[in-house]
Amino acid sequence: MQNLLACRPASYRQYENLAFAHLAEIGVKHVEVAIPAVDEIPGTLDALKQHGITVSSTQADLNIHNPNIARDFAAVAEGTRKMGAKHIFVSVKADDMDRTTAYGRLRAVGETCARHDVTVVMETHPDLITNGDVARRTMEGVDHPNIRVNWDTANVYYYNEGIDGVEEMRKVIDFIGAVHLKDTSGGFKTWYFPALGEGVVDFPRVYRELNAKGFYGPFTMELEGIEGENLTEEGAKERVATSVRYLRGIGVLG
Repeated sequence: MQNLLACRPASYRQYENLAFAHLAEIGVKHVEVAIPAVDEIPGTLDALKQHGITVSSTQADLNIHNPNIARDFAAVAEGTRKMGAKHIFVSVKADDMDRTTAYGRLRAVGETCARHDVTVVMETHPDLITNGDVARRTMEGVDHPNIRVNWDTANVYYYNEGIDGVEEMRKVIDFIGAVHLKDTSGGFKTWYFPALGEGVVDFPRVYRELNAKGFYGPFTMELEGIEGENLTEEGAKERVATSVRYLRGIGVLG
């Protein structure tokens, strides 16, 4: 099988409007986009179709402090299905909520998603997917096949000290439903996310471990840049293109 590569348009920073055309130029055919309003879905799909691009995942809000979240999330699940995607990227924080309650609400969201044949993938963020151990505890507590982890290869370094990112990933590998490809200097709470291949993330090993488990994507580039920089349009395009060349160079793209 071939690995599915996608990109978040926000990787282009303030030049996000150029993303679809440039991704088509460099051979990237999938994107992760924010779920649009129902009446905007046809227009969004038409814009993507013009460039031969499809949606591999959507991004949405998921507030588990809302007691009706399972019911309210149905519109997101349905919208994602209409866009032809199978994964919904979310960031969830429980704060001081009892974990049993949090897990139960996520399980109920999973049931909603199952009815629409889509899966929620939770970002590598505190306080439910902070690292491998926390993520595994959350997944085992939720215990639903339509609630999975979105493993972020750089966030695990940003939110933790003294870790090996791949070893953290291995702890929760059976629950990974999507991956954000992001490189980093490895510094704790350090906003340094350059082009892929320019930091400490061992991407060849990331792909080997996941492919060995039968996971081939979506792998979505999320290139969040370096604190204080001021990229030009060409600089933004080149960072994405450099990342794609790197992935081709390590042999993980068809």
